[in-house]
Amino acid sequence: MHCPFCQNPDTKVVDTRISDDGHAIRRRRECPQCSRRFTTVETSILLVMKRSGNAEPFNRDKVIAGVRKACQGRPIDENDLKLLGQQVEEDLRSRGLAQVDSEEVGRAILKPLRELDEVAYLRFASVYRNFSNLEDFQQAIDTLRAEDQSAEEQSAIQQS
Repeated sequence: MHCPFCQNPDTKVVDTRISDDGHAIRRRRECPQCSRRFTTVETSILLVMKRSGNAEPFNRDKVIAGVRKACQGRPIDENDLKLLGQQVEEDLRSRGLAQVDSEEVGRAILKPLRELDEVAYLRFASVYRNFSNLEDFQQAIDTLRAEDQSAEEQSAIQQS
């Protein structure tokens, strides 16, 4: 890291702190030549590999916008959408990868969206999984019902 004051190529890290969201590192540096201090902020970029082969930085707002379309007309609060976007980003970053496929982003959206609203989940899944007929919808509904029933049975077992 070059000193912004004297352009010395060697600087010393005096203090390091992780940001509140955990995605950036703030470093306080000192130049041994001019003794001036300055701050740097280091962030990691999560890239999303699109189907076309292009890579672009992960954008939480795009996730929220896509989910918002699936939630249209549903009683979903804007704060819930923001929280879902944050959950998706945290899930993807927790994998420790610098690049994920757009398919992975879609899969990461499905679980928290299902917990938020099943109708919105079905709408999103129909586009994400490219439903082509009523049988695709029926199969997704049957899977949701089976998972709900299994969760209810496990809850009853734990309570007894």
